[in-house]
Amino acid sequence: MTLAEILSNEALRQLEFPVARQTIYLAHAGVSPLPRRVTDAINAYASQCAGGDQEDLLPPDFVSRTRALAAGLLRAQPEEIALVGPTSLALSLVAAGLPWRKGDNVLVYLDDYPSNVYPWLALAGRGVEVRLLQTPGLGCIRPPDVVSQVDAHTRLVALASCHFVAGYRINHQAIGRMLHARGILFCLDAIQTLGAFPTTIEHVDFLAADAHKWLLGPCAAGILYVRRSLQEQLAPTAFGWHNVHCPNYTTQREIVFQPDARRYEPGTANWLGLVGLRAALELLSAIGAEAVAAELARKRAWLVPALQAKGYAVLNADAAPENAGAIISFHRPGGDAAPLRQRLAAGGVTASLRADRAGRRYVRFSPHFYNTDQELRRALELL
Repeated sequence: MTLAEILSNEALRQLEFPVARQTIYLAHAGVSPLPRRVTDAINAYASQCAGGDQEDLLPPDFVSRTRALAAGLLRAQPEEIALVGPTSLALSLVAAGLPWRKGDNVLVYLDDYPSNVYPWLALAGRGVEVRLLQTPGLGCIRPPDVVSQVDAHTRLVALASCHFVAGYRINHQAIGRMLHARGILFCLDAIQTLGAFPTTIEHVDFLAADAHKWLLGPCAAGILYVRRSLQEQLAPTAFGWHNVHCPNYTTQREIVFQPDARRYEPGTANWLGLVGLRAALELLSAIGAEAVAAELARKRAWLVPALQAKGYAVLNADAAPENAGAIISFHRPGGDAAPLRQRLAAGGVTASLRADRAGRRYVRFSPHFYNTDQELRRALELL
């Protein structure tokens, strides 16, 4: 099944993405609906679990295959992937596990999603200086802006790969390259690009993303990437039978962690969630990351000017192609976005409502690759 087949065959599209039978779903930057093959995988496994041991019913290579699929998407190694649940947890593991030193500072962006801010703000209680990145506009984070605001005491920079309201995609490779040249660690919250745009880790030290947005997977079935060379430095902050050596489930006096990213997985996994994650990763692997990215860029390229032609102000409408995400947030100057979202909902279009720090509200469109041009035109008609 290719992207072209999905978009040209409505029966196939509705079979693979049942939500398309009910609504025009343009809210994948929030919580995505599940594709058929994901729900089929979860339902089949859940039914099997009624008759036996939940772990024994999984194929022997289930975990290794899931880890490998996630690693392939990131261009990482399987031993660098932990399957740990929500993004908030993964980022908290990074923030809490590093050996911070007196005088260290960390640079974060206060207007990022709270999951990528609170774990770092909490470090102030450990004597770490938390610096707030200044930007020329909401979510507009450019490499020179980052590099000009670090110094010899900056230990880590934590950023999101794409702003959840503004839809601005950062050049995380350029930022990471510049930070590494200065000996600074780089942590990336990739939940708003992984599954939508190629998001690889050549110049990233830590990366987290849950499956419930662009990956089209279940909630709390997430990925944590930790660079192999940093795993001895990033101490696990949760302990259990799975990440600590315990032969035959017998507790040892000495704590010896697993030799790879499994050290961040303390106990029994969310098997139902991981079954769905694996099916979602297989779907995206079949479609292809580059094909998905090209389709989302094409949709944005005509949707943004179409909104502007109707008198709407679009955040980061003039972003360069490499900074243009699949999130399109807009409002009518002087008007309230809430009634617009209600009108869309009444017309069968699911969109999000988001606000900035000043309280200005926006309608947020976040279509995925399987949304058709006809669906987007219908949404425009309702506006």
